[in-house]
Amino acid sequence: MLNNIGLPGLLLIAVVVLVLFGRGKISSLMGEVGKGITAFKKGVKDGSEELEDKSDDARDVTPAEEKDKA
Repeated sequence: MLNNIGLPGLLLIAVVVLVLFGRGKISSLMGEVGKGITAFKKGVKDGSEELEDKSDDARDVTPAEEKDKA
């Protein structure tokens, strides 16, 4: 369905969107999209750092009695 759009079709869509929403609205929308992407990347990075910190804190929780038997 979408494999026959081509460059003229994309340009027509871009012009229609520009006419409907205006330049100011589109630029503010793109700014919000950029902020969202930045926040998502920061969240992923913080989550992976948190997982790495938890794996560093892993310790042996085997009871002392079982350690002596082994």
